[in-house]
Amino acid sequence: MKRLYVAAYHQSKFGKLMDMGVPAIVRQAVEGACGEIGAEPAAVDVGSIGAVCNASLNEQGLLAGLVAMVPGLEGKPIEAVENACASGGQAILSVVQKLLLGEGEVGIAVGYEKMRGPDGKMDGKLIGKVLGYFSHPDEREGKVFVFPHLFAEVMDGYMKTHGVTEEDLARIAVLEYANANKNPYAQMRKVAVSLEQATTIEGVNRYIVEGLPLKTYDCSQISDGYAALILATEEGLAKLGVKKSDTVELAGYGQATDPLRKEGRDVLRPAGALKAMAAAYDRAGVSAADVGVAEVHDCFSVMGALGAEVLGKAGYGQGARYWAEGKAAVDGECGINTSGGLIAKGHPIGATGIAMVGWSAWQLLGKVPEELQVKKPGVAATFNIGGPICASVCTVLKPAS
Repeated sequence: MKRLYVAAYHQSKFGKLMDMGVPAIVRQAVEGACGEIGAEPAAVDVGSIGAVCNASLNEQGLLAGLVAMVPGLEGKPIEAVENACASGGQAILSVVQKLLLGEGEVGIAVGYEKMRGPDGKMDGKLIGKVLGYFSHPDEREGKVFVFPHLFAEVMDGYMKTHGVTEEDLARIAVLEYANANKNPYAQMRKVAVSLEQATTIEGVNRYIVEGLPLKTYDCSQISDGYAALILATEEGLAKLGVKKSDTVELAGYGQATDPLRKEGRDVLRPAGALKAMAAAYDRAGVSAADVGVAEVHDCFSVMGALGAEVLGKAGYGQGARYWAEGKAAVDGECGINTSGGLIAKGHPIGATGIAMVGWSAWQLLGKVPEELQVKKPGVAATFNIGGPICASVCTVLKPAS
């Protein structure tokens, strides 16, 4: 197979895009990524775009047509993908497949979400309802906010099975907020959270579901934002005029989907996620021991713990301890979610999987803020999920050789 390289990455600040409409978001994402390397959009051969709330909140479909409206991209193979919160990762894999099929040498993956109104405000109840569409119908009844409820159950199960406390999981969020404070792109970059704040029920911190342990600071953000990634073969890099030394290799990837219904599955040992991560490692010819920096899908704090286990950095049931012992810190064994993660960087759903890969590429290239830079990252890995740990997309990045 041809080797593929991350030639460019571009993103907005996560949080609020105010009155920017979807066509402008898509165009700015594409042109921003191309501008990072001084390329014209016409240099792109293929593309893919991922989003989740485009129809329900933005009243917009056929997103591929909006990508094709960017001058130079008309008439090219472009598609829109939807894989719930793994839509961004799926968009990357869509581009990978097109390039490996020989449909071109340069491809762009775009992801975005517009979840807030033109004034920056949100309708939390409506957002909870429309995100609930990405769960099984039988698991929605009686749940006002479906996904917080489902993951509160996962959190409760993780704590009871492994003897983990609410404080253990709160430490994940506290570290991520500290990272986000140093990330200029993060939604919560101006919000500091102490362990006491994350564990005390007062102010904004409250239990989300009665009788279950999930609290406000355990949750990811409702975010606007976009991200775009340009992938290229070696021929594509030459076409773009980009030096291989200025890129990183997308060396491995894996994708797997478990049944949508959470009930009846062992979500503490998510089979699809483990399979996808193993496939990514196998394609890249590396193991978990080689990974020095990673981004995982912490839609809720328990997923930070489970993410460390899926990566293979922590054993079964040891993910929370991995964070508590400082091993996931920037100067730890493997810096996990140095961006701030979904909890503090933000979670513009369609952009999330792309942002994971983009930030990881920046880590390998030494382009993140100094305080967040892992000194010897070696190999990077990402783990992006959709639904109740249902759809999984994993990638492995290496320095270009």
